Amino acid sequence: MNKQNHLQFISFREWKTWPTSSSPSWKIKCRSSGRLTFPLIRQENLRKTMAKRIVKSVQYGGITFPSIVHSEESICYAHRSFQVRDSDVFNVTYPKSGTTWMQEILTLIYSNGDPTFSQSTPCWERVPWVEHNAAKQYLENRPSPRLITSHLPATIFPEKFFTSQAKAIYIVRDPKDVCVSLYHYTKMCSFLEYREDFGEFIELFSTGKILFGTWFDHVKSWLAYKNEKKFLLLVYDELLKDLRGSVLRICEFLGKNLDSTMVDSVVENASFGVMKNNKMVNYTLVPENVLDQKISPFFRKGKNQKNVEKNLQFNEYPKVGAVKHIVPYLFPSLSLQGFLGTGKLTLLKSRVLLSTSSTRKI
Repeated sequence: MNKQNHLQFISFREWKTWPTSSSPSWKIKCRSSGRLTFPLIRQENLRKTMAKRIVKSVQYGGITFPSIVHSEESICYAHRSFQVRDSDVFNVTYPKSGTTWMQEILTLIYSNGDPTFSQSTPCWERVPWVEHNAAKQYLENRPSPRLITSHLPATIFPEKFFTSQAKAIYIVRDPKDVCVSLYHYTKMCSFLEYREDFGEFIELFSTGKILFGTWFDHVKSWLAYKNEKKFLLLVYDELLKDLRGSVLRICEFLGKNLDSTMVDSVVENASFGVMKNNKMVNYTLVPENVLDQKISPFFRKGKNQKNVEKNLQFNEYPKVGAVKHIVPYLFPSLSLQGFLGTGKLTLLKSRVLLSTSSTRKI
């Protein structure tokens, strides 16, 4: 391998005890090297990021991805070459739609409610991204069943998935909440472009001129599979309202028979109150120059500031037909007013919480 292309992994200052050989067989066998590593980021990219916010990206399938954790080769590997197994379980989301939450839920379900693994191994190692640079290292030799995360739309998802018996859980979140959450995330995240003006960010979000493409196209690509037995569609707000019911639904989908005590443990340890204090979940292990949680914590808590009335304008969106079908189907509480003849669409929601008094995952 060319030395210039070799991935040099970043070490963290904190070390947690890795799972022992007595851990369930599905868990990754981690090497006890005496330090905790974060093998998602190229060392060379980190040095550049440390100096100042430099946003570099790669293109694949017409979508832009941050190059600090992706390469054209890594995404192509995921799309064309990744060997999907029938026992694989995919956690698929558009960014800021409950990705980390589902990583935790899946870990706990497959640990029969035992939180030991989720408290000792970072979530990005337990349920790694298939399109990231470290996918081969984490996934190729991992025992089944593998738990895998992805932000890829269906159009460039691992193609072997669609001819396999593997399953996918897709969480979709209200685009208003995604937009606000992503806005705050760009503040803290050094490898994402930050626009201080929220109105400007709304425009970029609505037209897809941001990393990972448009929410609308991503959701539309996966809704095409909503009736397939291998696909489970969850709405983020449903998890908020009834986490236990959602966990039971996920267990049924996966064929996992957990008793009530195990389910109770899954629900408790996947609650925001527990997750925000778990260093293996809250991303405080990530170097501050990559994710600065002094600016905006990963699990964001408001300061009792008043709600901000805001109508998000999704203007001149060229594929209004997609939005016309997505919004009423998934979010009946939203009213949809559009000027479809002119290609202008406005989604109205009574309140968008830029700051809330409760703990919310961003």
